[in-house]
Amino acid sequence: MSFVVKQTLNLNSHSLWSLRHKFKSKQSYSHNIIISAKQINESTCLQVTNNIPLSDWKQFTENHPGGSVFQMPGMFEIFEKTDKFDPLVLGAYDKNDTLCGILLGVFIHERNGLVKLLSSRFVIYGGPLLLGDDELQKESLNALLKELIEQTRKKALFIQFRNLFSWEEHLPVFEQNSFGLLDRLNFILDTSDRKGLLKNMSASRRRQIRKGLNSGAEIVEAKNIAQIKEFYHLLYRLYRYKVKKPLPDWSFFENFYEQSLNKSRHPVSGIRNPIGIIRLIRYQNKIIGGILAPVFEDKCIYEWYVCGLDKEYKEQHPSVLATWAAIDYALNNDIQTFDFMGVGKPDIAYGVRDFKARFGGKMVNYGRLTRINNSFLYHIAELGYNVLGLFKKI
Repeated sequence: MSFVVKQTLNLNSHSLWSLRHKFKSKQSYSHNIIISAKQINESTCLQVTNNIPLSDWKQFTENHPGGSVFQMPGMFEIFEKTDKFDPLVLGAYDKNDTLCGILLGVFIHERNGLVKLLSSRFVIYGGPLLLGDDELQKESLNALLKELIEQTRKKALFIQFRNLFSWEEHLPVFEQNSFGLLDRLNFILDTSDRKGLLKNMSASRRRQIRKGLNSGAEIVEAKNIAQIKEFYHLLYRLYRYKVKKPLPDWSFFENFYEQSLNKSRHPVSGIRNPIGIIRLIRYQNKIIGGILAPVFEDKCIYEWYVCGLDKEYKEQHPSVLATWAAIDYALNNDIQTFDFMGVGKPDIAYGVRDFKARFGGKMVNYGRLTRINNSFLYHIAELGYNVLGLFKKI
């Protein structure tokens, strides 16, 4: 299929991008790309743009069957205010000016200066979201991917889609754009029925929850930012010395906490719903674990960052209680599912998968779709900075 591309400047006071100066002193403009598909239908016209009215964006994601908090304006705002993060959103409009596709992702790098590109990747959680008939969805996906590649190829070593649903039907479109599918397992837990959930949970896991709570450990909401910082320090040590994966800057957790308070309407998005929850495990006035869990309406809660001092507090089972805290929140607030956000690769032993399996849940394999933008620099990074440890585990 051949495409005709036209670029025009288009500032919109109602778009999130035109309000970016409220957060950072970055260049604030957006541009439209008009893509005409000539091969199938001369009248078919898709417009791919960075400039999406908030009302369109929010309504589209909320009503989409695969919608998630990771494709919402609130997540853009958190990414935007996080050091070493730079979000990008793309929308696809059909010939009737109806939004038919949206993609939100984020540039992430570990270092500034000369080596910034060698640690930079572009990550999309649970996107893109597409609507329309099968042909329109494929055209929208193809247009979004081509523009995504164009806007990331000089800034990120690779692009990675961390899938929250299956792309099996549209996989050829990804492959045409040089994306490869890698297996990644996950557990999805049904939280619509407390009795059924507890029945499917292992007996040992239920005992650990009871034992931890009976020992004096408590599940609490953070009272202040100092407690969030205690939680962050636990995560930092875990990720640096054991997990050995990149952890977002402190500003990410600070901003997530501010949005989770839900005290007033957000000045940019107008959203009143909290972005999610942070629950802490406290024992003898000390924070010994916690969880950061985004929430998408009554549909899903996600285990994004979780930790516990299990070796130091064996009788309290802080990691078990941290995961249980978010599951219990879902049960008490009529949230339908709990997403464990990944349990590793098939056929490779992984202790985290064994840990999470004991909570019950359905195993799925939606995989990850990855495209290397610059093979030469990627291999330099692989040799110089052990990118296998930094990137392939994340």
